[in-house]
Amino acid sequence: MGGKLESLSKQRDICHKDLSETFISSTTLRSVPRELFILLSQSFFLSTCIFPFFLLHKAKKKKHHKPAIKIAAMDWARGDAVGRGSFATVNFAIPTNGSNQFPSITAVKSSEAHTSSSLKNEKHVLDSLGSCPRIIRCFGDDHSFENGVEYYNLFLEYAAGGSLADRLKFHGGRIPEPLVRRYARSVVEGLNHVHESGFVHCDIKLQNILVFDDDEIKIADFGLAKEAGAKQRGFECRGTPMFMSPESVNDGECESPADVWALGCAVVEMVTGKPAWKVENGSSMWSLLLRIGVGDEIPEIPEELSKEGKDFLDKCFVKDPKLRWSAEMLLKHPFVCEDDTVSFKRVFESPRSHFDFPDWVSSDSVSVPSSPESQDRWNFDSSCLSSLSSPVDRLRQLTTVNTPESWSDLDGWTSVR
Repeated sequence: MGGKLESLSKQRDICHKDLSETFISSTTLRSVPRELFILLSQSFFLSTCIFPFFLLHKAKKKKHHKPAIKIAAMDWARGDAVGRGSFATVNFAIPTNGSNQFPSITAVKSSEAHTSSSLKNEKHVLDSLGSCPRIIRCFGDDHSFENGVEYYNLFLEYAAGGSLADRLKFHGGRIPEPLVRRYARSVVEGLNHVHESGFVHCDIKLQNILVFDDDEIKIADFGLAKEAGAKQRGFECRGTPMFMSPESVNDGECESPADVWALGCAVVEMVTGKPAWKVENGSSMWSLLLRIGVGDEIPEIPEELSKEGKDFLDKCFVKDPKLRWSAEMLLKHPFVCEDDTVSFKRVFESPRSHFDFPDWVSSDSVSVPSSPESQDRWNFDSSCLSSLSSPVDRLRQLTTVNTPESWSDLDGWTSVR
């Protein structure tokens, strides 16, 4: 400390000397203009009182470093794997040492810390949405070191019934319309809350709609969610191709109407057991994107649906997002009116222990999360597309970017991240 003060003192003396020489060079004090005198007085005050403290603070500040994330001892144990996704691995989280951090049966979604941006975005969105019976609950997050690797962990409700994709398999490939009405109603309620809160889900599909006790439905997987109206960098497509809206394909626009379009695709899949868009084996994903983005074609509406169901889908599949019905409007549609809902017998039971799993749960043994797949979304610099005047031109440009030869190369319909 003594050496620092000595150095500061020398710098102060230099300032004093400069000021003295300035005053001495003047014939008399009176000859110094009033403005200059005030300026010199202020400089003298700064050099005498303020400057040394500024230098001392600056010297001390250099010592400060950004603190590393503190990782507390885990008060939970990683149980069996529930599933694996593009961004993360999901396991059971088992409380230890009497911890009451979360319920006894909880899912932990984990990703390596350096690739956890999607999980952290999901945490931010869920915190912002607050409590809603149609949105999955989040119990917090933490960091952990396992086998020498740092992980980011997100604690979520455990869905004993799996997803609507699992319910579809359970019902033999076609969900009865009364159940479809009830499920659709729940999803619309959830979307209405998301949109009223100023967010867009951006990846509505059966795999991201979870089934809880008493067949209750909740929307999950907010890793791709965004704030409504948020500006995007360049051309960016979010979501899963089969569920993308025309405006998402054409302009990279993903706002609340895109969620409604995806809901329509999900309803078609629940009714028919097949994707909303029919594609031939060996056809290219890009050919589908052209069908979605160009022309008047929309997904085929199932003939077996009731009149109300067909009209509901008509409202979801409006090409112009400005004319498409909102989630708030759909809540009043006859297809999902509460009067039409009925009680259903439970077709699954919650596990009695961490080793009593329904048949949809992965049989993977206990393990730490594997490295997630690439988190790169479809990002296109706007400069390379700005010269293209029409959606057709832009879509043709897309077909030159890493075009897969067939659907089989995509390993099924996975999220475009």
